[in-house]
Amino acid sequence: MKAYQSDLAYIHDAGFGDYARNSAPGLLAILRRAGIRSGLVVDLGCGSGIWAAELTRRGYDVLGIDISRSMIALAKKRAPAARFVNASFLKADLPPCNAVTAIGECFNYTFDGRNNMKELARLFRRVHDALRPGGVCIFDIAKPGRALRRAHALGKDWAILFEADAARDLLIRRMTAFRQVGKLYRRSQETHCLRLYRSSEIAAELRSAGFSVRVLRAYGRMPLPSGNAAFVATKRRAT
Repeated sequence: MKAYQSDLAYIHDAGFGDYARNSAPGLLAILRRAGIRSGLVVDLGCGSGIWAAELTRRGYDVLGIDISRSMIALAKKRAPAARFVNASFLKADLPPCNAVTAIGECFNYTFDGRNNMKELARLFRRVHDALRPGGVCIFDIAKPGRALRRAHALGKDWAILFEADAARDLLIRRMTAFRQVGKLYRRSQETHCLRLYRSSEIAAELRSAGFSVRVLRAYGRMPLPSGNAAFVATKRRAT
């Protein structure tokens, strides 16, 4: 399955980056409340590096991980002070860190075909092991119950048409992108499959991994899309 090839990565960055930008103040507030004002943040599914760039501006060290080579190329330009790795979040090594983030439904995507609840549970345990005591894992997911949706968006040198259809616990997004190259437009298509998870099962697996868990409906003043939930999973300090 294609994972944000060059044209769709460009369009996502140019036209849909506001989610990461607008979430950043709320995410930074969560880190500060946890006493995390410096140190390494591992950003899983880092995309084009918008959140990574904000973290580096605030003095954090950042390791960004994404399965899309095109997204990694954009991220390296936007956040040159960060380090980036092209890999699946299910396979990548997680170094000792103060926080792990995954913003924008990253854990739902099945670009790595192994992704399911069992593999996420393993990931949560690996994240718990990597985090220092008091560290946090912050992420959001898409939940079941999505309806069929068709829409389009336009930019100065691009356009995209997409259809999203949820069947049981899967969401299928079919996208046709047009990107200007010289005087002409290049057409490309991608289909993304997202596995949808219930908040209760995610929270249960996080607690099983050893975290204390809070469920959010917004990152500060930035509300989550309808049908999504966010989690702040905290590694308990030694007593």
